[in-house]
Amino acid sequence: MNIRGGHLVDDASGDSAHASPNRVRTALLGYLALTKPRVIELLLVTTIPAMLLAHRGTVDPLLILNTLVGGLLAAAGANTLNCVADADIDKVMKRTERRPLARAAVPRSHALVFGLTLSVASFFWLWWTTNMLSAHLAGATIAFYVLVYTLLLKRRTSQNVVWGGAAGCMPVMIGWSAVTGTIQWPALVMFLIIFFWTPPHTWALAMRYKEDYKAAGVPMLPAVATEQQVTKQILVYTWLTVAATLVLALAAGWLYATVAILAGAWFLVMAHQLYAGVRRGEPVKPLRLFLQSNNYLAAVFLALAVDSALALPALLTV
Repeated sequence: MNIRGGHLVDDASGDSAHASPNRVRTALLGYLALTKPRVIELLLVTTIPAMLLAHRGTVDPLLILNTLVGGLLAAAGANTLNCVADADIDKVMKRTERRPLARAAVPRSHALVFGLTLSVASFFWLWWTTNMLSAHLAGATIAFYVLVYTLLLKRRTSQNVVWGGAAGCMPVMIGWSAVTGTIQWPALVMFLIIFFWTPPHTWALAMRYKEDYKAAGVPMLPAVATEQQVTKQILVYTWLTVAATLVLALAAGWLYATVAILAGAWFLVMAHQLYAGVRRGEPVKPLRLFLQSNNYLAAVFLALAVDSALALPALLTV
């Protein structure tokens, strides 16, 4: 209520007018957060290089755009459904307690419909704009991530991210198939690069938040194994990652090969330092490896994109 011209005036309608846009904005931001935009960004970064390598830089820009849109919809749908399935443990973990469903910013039933809608849209978009193989790969990725990783593996085994990480490898397969209509050995090698990269990337973060996983009852490796065991596994998978990037050099040019060697050496040094620090009983900073692993993967795939766009001579013909 307010006094204007000697009369009491009800300001409720004015407050509602101001509150309504805020509620809409909050709701939109909540739905956006469900899709985990940072995760999507990393996944899409690997799609374009895979497409460029498939035809050594001669890919139709519209096809790239359509594939990225389909991949974005698929990743957003899968991430949203993941949030729906993990709503109970997200409330317990400090790292995830601000997610929309954990703080009830979005109704769980609405999030479920949103995730399913995005997932179905991704299938039909890829089918319409690329080909049936890409659409089926996207659908299989969503099903694997939600049903196999989130609902079956995540809460039952310490190797959850090893096998569940396969879902994050699929954008390169989708990108390659969108261009060629097939799956060939370079696509499989790119799949393996991300497959081997996922455990050290994820476990480094989990080392920092292992108490969260213990509280939520999620047997992530750092929550159930010693730091020395975890860092040893990180080291093994880092070596496998770098080895896979060198195999891919057979299908790329000298620029990619050079970056793969230099970036791989840098990644290995960081993994060895983490392992050595734990063995010596020194305080370790696993988040450094987590953050730099993103830069490593981005550098390798950016080099692959530039190498392919320039159509530099490949060691072997794909």
